[in-house]
Amino acid sequence: MNTAVTTAAVIGIEAEPVTVEADIAPGLPRTYIVGLPDAAVSEAQERMRSALRNTPGVEFPMQRITVNLAPADLRKEGSGFDLAIAVSVLAARGDVVPPSASVCLLGELSLEGSVRPTSGVLPIVSGLRERGIDTFILPEANAAEAGLVSGVTIFPATSLREVVRHINRQRYLDPFVPKGQARKPRPNRIDFRDIAGQAQAKRCLEIAAAGGHNVLFTGPPGSGKTLLARALPGILPPMAEQEALEVTRIYSVAGLLDPEAPLLTERPFRSPHHTASAAAIVGGGSNPKPGEITLAHRGVLFMDEFPEFPRPVLEALRQPLEDGIVHVSRALMSVRFPARFTLVASQNPCPCGYADDPSNRCRCSAWQRERYRRRVSGPLLDRIDLYCAVPRQATETLAESGKAEPSAKARERVRDARERQRERFRESQSMVNAEMELDELRKHCVLDDGTLELLRSAAGALQLSGRAYHRVLRVARTIADLAGARLIKSEHVAEALQYRQRIG
Repeated sequence: MNTAVTTAAVIGIEAEPVTVEADIAPGLPRTYIVGLPDAAVSEAQERMRSALRNTPGVEFPMQRITVNLAPADLRKEGSGFDLAIAVSVLAARGDVVPPSASVCLLGELSLEGSVRPTSGVLPIVSGLRERGIDTFILPEANAAEAGLVSGVTIFPATSLREVVRHINRQRYLDPFVPKGQARKPRPNRIDFRDIAGQAQAKRCLEIAAAGGHNVLFTGPPGSGKTLLARALPGILPPMAEQEALEVTRIYSVAGLLDPEAPLLTERPFRSPHHTASAAAIVGGGSNPKPGEITLAHRGVLFMDEFPEFPRPVLEALRQPLEDGIVHVSRALMSVRFPARFTLVASQNPCPCGYADDPSNRCRCSAWQRERYRRRVSGPLLDRIDLYCAVPRQATETLAESGKAEPSAKARERVRDARERQRERFRESQSMVNAEMELDELRKHCVLDDGTLELLRSAAGALQLSGRAYHRVLRVARTIADLAGARLIKSEHVAEALQYRQRIG
């Protein structure tokens, strides 16, 4: 008897089809689930038993039940397998004829038989569509999320009874009709006009927003470092459709989507606390889940009190900052998460925070200052594009809050610069200047003799590494884009070099 029902498992942010098979044999009433299930999958037997008992027209078989999740060497995690397991058991009993292999069933069962939402629906639907599976029976709460994928048929269900009647062709479920996803209004952002002074820091943020560059702010407590970082999302352009779907897939796996408006249109802004573990930042678990750097993909990762983060956490940033991806390896699997984010870090100049601050006396010794600065390694600092001092503002300057240039004007310049980059990289995988590979640098960052000599002499004086040299070129290209210049000029390189000098 055919009892095979198709469902899916999420590995990283990719989906793998899973076939559920059930066998009913004489013996003491007991259910066995095999095929590398985790605790949540193993507990499906209890949810399924109660759901079947509370569903009119079906019965739970009081015999020995064996459920196999194939492939058996693939780790299965989560409660989204409940519905497929229940239908497979009913098929083994002869109550239903299982749907074809091109139909995927997803959903958690409650004890009374209702179908509850599950996570990871978007990557499952988009991934299985590419494998020829085009019909999905899933929780009603996940229908809008699944509807973001074109070329598939979605049948939302609220109960196991509805699913059984649909499969038995007694009463069909209504297919989901995608509606225009209403965008959530932009939340109240910190506007540049509300930040008194700090013209250089605002310029750094504008360059970072235009080209996707990393920034490190250094200044005493209360100088406005956190305020500046939180103003960055207000000048970032909205995500393109491809970016929005990519970020939404990540948040779907993490279970962070709003069922009413699943499509994310605002760029992420993540601000983890400095006590966060390496697994929380990078991602981890027996079945690895996205960490903060992946949740910040195509957005901003703000790390306040940068040197206070544990050294292993900071060193784990090196690969993502360079490659835009992070590999998480475990005993049973290795997954790859996207992590193309703009890092904004802030730090004090010393442990007490008042070194070089004329308003307060620093109480730290020279040894304490040096030890504090060494908490962030040279290789990590080499991956920062823009270093900016954020001094304490005078009281007279603070009184002028609200009179500075608003974020809207900076956002227009950033949008224009991004448009130039989109045209430049229309046949490339790069999206912003910070992502340029070496061959693209040679093509798009051509310097005249005078500008090249300026860069060479400054690189020698500042003892720039090869990586830092190329990062200066990328920043100069962004500055030229903000100015609307086709070629990189000496003033663009000079400004980029100005932000390359480390503070302290």
